[in-house]
Amino acid sequence: MEMSFGEKIRELREDMNLNQTELGKALGVTQRKISYIECGKYEPSIQDIAAFCNFFKVCSDYLIGIPQGYTYPKR
Repeated sequence: MEMSFGEKIRELREDMNLNQTELGKALGVTQRKISYIECGKYEPSIQDIAAFCNFFKVCSDYLIGIPQGYTYPKR
């Protein structure tokens, strides 16, 4: 089963040996917001997703669960 957005954020944060407070400070948000995102209680905004992508150097497709190599249908 694929990890949720919050699970991916937690894994990336832990891989960098950061706690929620440290990540929150780096992104300019509270520890509570990081906690809520990680446990799925808060739906991240586009701005939140962009901030996570920039900080962790990952693409948004990875965070939101779009499979690698996915091609969008032509209209």
